[in-house]
Amino acid sequence: MAQIIGGVATTHVPAIGKAIADGKQNDPYWKPFFKGFDYVHYWLARTKPDVAVVFYNDHGLNFFLDKLPTFAVGAAAEYRSEDEGWGIPVSRTVPGETALSWHIINTLVADDFDVTMCQEMLIDHALTIPMALMWPAAAAAKGGAEKPWPVKIVPIEINTVQHPLPSLKRCFALGRSVGRAIESYDQKLRVMVVATGGLSHQLDGARAGFINRDFDQLCLDKIVAEPDALTRYSIHELVKESGSQGVEFLNWMAMRGALTGRVSELNRNYHIPISNTAAATVVYDNQPEEARKAA
Repeated sequence: MAQIIGGVATTHVPAIGKAIADGKQNDPYWKPFFKGFDYVHYWLARTKPDVAVVFYNDHGLNFFLDKLPTFAVGAAAEYRSEDEGWGIPVSRTVPGETALSWHIINTLVADDFDVTMCQEMLIDHALTIPMALMWPAAAAAKGGAEKPWPVKIVPIEINTVQHPLPSLKRCFALGRSVGRAIESYDQKLRVMVVATGGLSHQLDGARAGFINRDFDQLCLDKIVAEPDALTRYSIHELVKESGSQGVEFLNWMAMRGALTGRVSELNRNYHIPISNTAAATVVYDNQPEEARKAA
């Protein structure tokens, strides 16, 4: 059976992609953020995942306000990116794990989630930037043969743009269903779960530039051992505490739901601001059910 080895959650600000392209990883402004990935790279080298299931939010490259699903699951053989207008180089195409995608889709529908099934799906900076941060050598490769991506992906899009948004509780339940699907998949795969976005930030309106360090720290503390406590926040309360774009924390809650074993935090990096955003990168370990029962 497939095994969920753990998770990584990180920010996906477009300016990060520009900093990578311009080689600014060691600039004083950027270094505190990029140093947070030293442990991520160590963990990935040690655990060697085969697949990354990625919870993210689309920013108009694949969906727009006229047609925006609450939840969408990619079931494509590969995922390509296009120019988004941020000055970010277009990402290399990323291979998909199609059979696992369909297994997840079937499980979600059986669990009463109405998902959009995407056999063609573009990926934007919310997915391509975390990929480049986690595997910089593969992201920088010009050709595919000499340095292929070390993982295949299953992208799962969550609406964080057009209200009404799904609740924290609903996204956590979505993750739980995805976790059960992975654990019931009859192929020997090492699966990591990724969440991208956040933490607190607001890009426009009267509160533009809003960052709430206290609420961010509360979320980072509670999500490991007390995720149910976070599901009690309504979407309006989440916007109030984390900003209109801080609702990307929905992706983190789905990721946490998918970690169905005994979860522990291995590393945390929190830095403000990165382009008006509270940037966080966290690595979580997921011990399987047998370990949880033995504890």
